[in-house]
Amino acid sequence: METLPKYFLSLAIVLCLFSCEDEIDRKKRALDSFHYGMQHYQGTEESINAFARAVELDPTHAESWRELSIPFLKRGMPHLWKPYIDKAVELDPITWQGYRGYNYLWFYRDYKSAIADFDATDTLTPNFTDAPQGHSVDYWRGIAYLGLKEYDNCIAYFDKHIQKETEETGEDWVEHEAFLYRGIAHYEKNKTQFHSIYNPKIFEAALNDFNTILKYNSDFADANYYKALTLFEECKLLQKEIKINSFRDSNLLHSPTPQEILAKKKSEAVKTIQKGLENFQNGYSVRRPYVETIRQLYLEDFINLQAKLESMH
Repeated sequence: METLPKYFLSLAIVLCLFSCEDEIDRKKRALDSFHYGMQHYQGTEESINAFARAVELDPTHAESWRELSIPFLKRGMPHLWKPYIDKAVELDPITWQGYRGYNYLWFYRDYKSAIADFDATDTLTPNFTDAPQGHSVDYWRGIAYLGLKEYDNCIAYFDKHIQKETEETGEDWVEHEAFLYRGIAHYEKNKTQFHSIYNPKIFEAALNDFNTILKYNSDFADANYYKALTLFEECKLLQKEIKINSFRDSNLLHSPTPQEILAKKKSEAVKTIQKGLENFQNGYSVRRPYVETIRQLYLEDFINLQAKLESMH
């Protein structure tokens, strides 16, 4: 009778060893299947089947779940994309939660879900700034808040991102789009507010950002466009002030007069939009694969603004 417990113990050990060896073998075969899938074009039958086989063999392999999600993301099939990417995030949130936020941001314009994922990524990695898809979560949050038209939050995150990048690598190494989107936030924030007369401080921050871009890259069509658009808004305020001042004694006006400032601003805006149109036609504008970028510009935007400026008196 004493040998019976020893027999069952030995049997349990043998079964455990076989089970462990089987699990190791399954994980190895899953990894082989994953690598096979990576050798084929994304979204092909071969790649999808390989990743499906990988998760069948090893349901804990997060990257296979992520790879399974991508073809459905790019084909606009959220009901198939989301279960796969959610599984990848569940298994490895540090690696894939920020990436899912990036997907929400660009492919679905679900800005609140994107921000939630970026915030969660920050929580998972304290004292470290994550950079899903090559940009910091602060940069991505800035874009998401611009999409929500929450301009103060947008500006705050771009301030944080730009300051960090400038301190580490220098201003000339900061992504031009960071200045562009912060400038757009400044512009849109101030444009929505009521201004009775011209004040150079109103759009100063926006123009500073656009000028910073053009200092390093004068061919950036988007910066040309938004600088010209901002100058156009200043010109409209100057026109309003000129109309008000027409009822006053002209001797009370200081030099330079609003008329002189208007002429200078309009001239600069016309030259800027002409340069922007040329740059746009040469392909020097922001574009994204698969989806529009935020505040996407088209040829008509440049032509229409140019016409408005040239007809301004």
